[in-house]
Amino acid sequence: MAEAAYRQDKPPPGGYPEISIKRSLPRRGPSGLVMMLGGVSVMGFGLLIVGRHNQHRREVRKEKLNARLFLLPLLQAEYDRRVLKSLKKADEEEAAIMKDVPGWVVGEKVYHTEAWVPPLPAQLKDF
Repeated sequence: MAEAAYRQDKPPPGGYPEISIKRSLPRRGPSGLVMMLGGVSVMGFGLLIVGRHNQHRREVRKEKLNARLFLLPLLQAEYDRRVLKSLKKADEEEAAIMKDVPGWVVGEKVYHTEAWVPPLPAQLKDF
């Protein structure tokens, strides 16, 4: 066998093209300062909304309280009318039941005081 001609690998004439080893990473988004300002602005806006909602809720609560305070005398008057009507009916029934008992005074106070004592539930008929 004849010996083959030996050929060594060499670079092409003029050399290999240059390999780019420079970093070329894409930009990774906004800077830290921009993100910080964005977060602070979002939180500030949220606090503004919460503050306005709290003011509105406070006004509604005050309005409800005032409505209750203004209606309280009317409701108390209606309750007093019902109590007096029921006491009058109870006195009429007492007079009918105790008409044959000598010395019985209809509607006499059970308590020996001049102060108003609210009637017991048993004294209120059809309440």
